Amino acid sequence: MTTHVTIIGAGLGGLMLARVLHVHGIPSTVYEAEPSPAARSQGGMLDIHDYNGQLALEAAGLMDEFRGLVLEGRQAMRVLAPDGTVLFEKADDGTGGRPEVQRGELRQILLDSLPAGTVQWGHKVSSARTLGEGRHEVTFADGSTVVTGLLVGADGAWSRVRPLLSAATPEYTGKSVVETYLFDADTRHPAAAKTVGGGSMMALTPGREIFAHRERGDTLHAYVGLSEPQDWFAVIDFADAAVATARIGQEFDGWAPELTALITDGDIAPVLRPLYALPTGHRWDRVPGVTLLGDAAHLSAPNGEGANLAMLDGAELGKAIAAHPDDIEAALTEHEQAMFPRSAEAAHLFDGADADGIDSDNITVHDLVTAFTRQEQST
Repeated sequence: MTTHVTIIGAGLGGLMLARVLHVHGIPSTVYEAEPSPAARSQGGMLDIHDYNGQLALEAAGLMDEFRGLVLEGRQAMRVLAPDGTVLFEKADDGTGGRPEVQRGELRQILLDSLPAGTVQWGHKVSSARTLGEGRHEVTFADGSTVVTGLLVGADGAWSRVRPLLSAATPEYTGKSVVETYLFDADTRHPAAAKTVGGGSMMALTPGREIFAHRERGDTLHAYVGLSEPQDWFAVIDFADAAVATARIGQEFDGWAPELTALITDGDIAPVLRPLYALPTGHRWDRVPGVTLLGDAAHLSAPNGEGANLAMLDGAELGKAIAAHPDDIEAALTEHEQAMFPRSAEAAHLFDGADADGIDSDNITVHDLVTAFTRQEQST
């Protein structure tokens, strides 16, 4: 195979593709908009499932490195009522199939597994166009270009590669999440730390939820979900941390103080993250020399599957290219025909779900236990 693979986006999916290609002796270049690996925080914790994310890591030959990142005990789960009553609790006995790791640390082992120079930092894509005969040109913000016979868009929700294949764009899901962090929680925020426990905690009512988990280094990371139109959030001044915190906290008036502390006692300014999704079952007709993976292909409301699917997409595409070194179209067809139903099935796993995979508009304790069990046992 002489075609050099051009990958846009150095997230987990793009890096996994580059790694699996490298394992098979196939060269690639990853172009990333961020100026360096440390340009921004890489987010919180991920549960890496034994039926998708871990399969990708096995294909990449990185299972030993992955096991070294696992945070023991973080698969524990608690469900609380707004008054703080424990409705459901499951300990981490070490047998679960979704061990937790820090996203940034997982990304780093992928970066460390690639030859020097594979990732080209500071290359923000401004546009991409088809040249014909399976070739495409990518233009970067600095005016430079690259022409490739195999282009892979792994560039997330607002992909610049997607328009080559599809006119679909992400739409607001009707819900946003406000992120907060509490540091040194056991000593500085003991009530909240006790409430979250050793793993994850969720408390939900219709249209309102607090989900939190314990990260490395005694840090609590909370996601405060509110089902409201974007205009509702637009009038809140998130540039003023005190004002934003107070306004969001008002929406949880009457909740137990150990729960609302996850909002009001944050050690950083609250961060607003609107949630978007592509149409469920998003797909496109085969276009020679280009494809998508991860959120660029099948962005959905958060349900615990996104990062796992992106890595599996990358690994499976890498394996398909290696299996068809002289027939790129066969490789891309194989990738897409497997990815389309896989991503659609994952999106339907928790139809109407919130960020934690549970519909808080029609919630019962039975629903919470059932949804949690389904996430544990999905295959």
